[in-house]
Amino acid sequence: MLTRAQRRRGIAWGLLSLLGITLFVGIAVTALLSWDAGDTGARLFTAYTWRILRFTLWQAVLSTLLSIAFAIPVTLALARRPRFPGRVWMIRLMAVPMGLPVLIGALGLIGIWGRQGVINSLLLKLGLDQPVSIYGLTGILLAHVFFNLPLAARLLLAALERLPAEYWQLASSLGMRPFSVFRFIEWPAVQRVIPGIAGLIFMLCATSFTLVLVLGGGPAATTLEVAIYQSLRFDFDPPRAVALAILQIGITALILIAMARFPIPDDAGMTAGQATRRFDGRTVPARLWDAFAISVATAFLVLPLASIVSAGLKADLWKLATSIAFLRAAWTSFAIALTAGLLAVLTSLAIIAARGSVADMKRPGKVAGGFSALLGGMSSLVLLVPPVVLGTGWFLTLRPIGDVTRFAPALLALINMLMALPFVMRVLAPAIETHRQQSGRLSASLGISGLAKLQRIDLPVLIRPLLTALSFAMALSLGDLGAVALFGSNDLTTLPWLVYSRLSSYRTNDADGLALLLGIICLLLTMLGTVGQKEARHD
Repeated sequence: MLTRAQRRRGIAWGLLSLLGITLFVGIAVTALLSWDAGDTGARLFTAYTWRILRFTLWQAVLSTLLSIAFAIPVTLALARRPRFPGRVWMIRLMAVPMGLPVLIGALGLIGIWGRQGVINSLLLKLGLDQPVSIYGLTGILLAHVFFNLPLAARLLLAALERLPAEYWQLASSLGMRPFSVFRFIEWPAVQRVIPGIAGLIFMLCATSFTLVLVLGGGPAATTLEVAIYQSLRFDFDPPRAVALAILQIGITALILIAMARFPIPDDAGMTAGQATRRFDGRTVPARLWDAFAISVATAFLVLPLASIVSAGLKADLWKLATSIAFLRAAWTSFAIALTAGLLAVLTSLAIIAARGSVADMKRPGKVAGGFSALLGGMSSLVLLVPPVVLGTGWFLTLRPIGDVTRFAPALLALINMLMALPFVMRVLAPAIETHRQQSGRLSASLGISGLAKLQRIDLPVLIRPLLTALSFAMALSLGDLGAVALFGSNDLTTLPWLVYSRLSSYRTNDADGLALLLGIICLLLTMLGTVGQKEARHD
């Protein structure tokens, strides 16, 4: 369906994107590997390094197990209850932690579980002398479950909602009891997707930075990324930072290899396309259990969000919003976020165009096929080399030149672009492929191409997914603290760095107000990305 010129242009844009990403990441990694760190092996195999590595993996394992274990009953309850007051809002609530800046979520959790929080205040009134500590391993696990339980629940729920309606009809006709329904229908569907979900959550927790930085509570609860940051920012020990960064790359590479070995879930089965109607879970105990699971999950997610709003409203929001520090940080954050978002969308379009050009070839060959696969892997390269590691590599590269902060805005935009690229690809690739299948042959037969095709055929259909991808990318960039942590200063202040600096200087009232303002901005962007999405149909 594509002309030879169109295929050449698509491959050229894909090759340019591939070279740009490879060059940017390659320079950072090369700087790490070539830095004179003395005996790198000796620095890797120290008691300090092994302690950090053990804690990094241990907290990631526990966070993954807890997130999935708590997500399963919530998912089963939501799947059994396709209609109840507020279900749509409950599903939307699960998208909030994914669009909320991690720093803001941490502040909300401190407001509920901190020493002066709601939970500990109640425990003290009940006579408990040792309240729950939000800092250390407990706080890290709590925060990871807060952010990852909704992610796991949404993915598990999607797997259950894809089950054919005939399964439930057959279960009803056979008179299956609840345990049999779980054993033969629900668990097989959930089991197919759990390995992939667990791998994703484990990767997110193993590379966690902001939550550990805020809630870690000292050397006993430090992950590799936080240790890299501390080595450069506080101790200024580049050799140790290099050794830890190399170890971080090795760990993430092993995790990605393990995730790649997970089997891709196959289709649930043939279906006539009937609307799903479930006949189980109608007993009083089942209704009470489902109501309990949904209520607890809702409270667990709502209370920290309510704490953010409550604490933020106590601050002088107008004074904060009109202060020079906020306006300067907001302008810097918006400029970086818009640049990162546009670059992520343009890079994704180039990758998709190149892969589409390869797919349009009659006989692509091994070289073209490998090129397409490499492009697909490049979109997730940030998982292999996390933002803190990229920032460390570029910090070491630019330090001999002079003041690193001069290059920091451009570096932050590029790092945030890479961070948003997997999410942007996930939004744009299916939409563009569907549009290509629906309109490609007709456009070719009518001889419409170039700007005319873009204006009359492509943009009217793709404008929504393009804006969705841009809004998600900008929200991720606006709320990111990991990349700016190495470069933040009085001359370069983003909104997350401003909140963190106020929190570090014990100006908690200002930090709460700024956190609320930042949270509102990011959630508004995230909401723009979900406008028009429909829930699954149930009868």
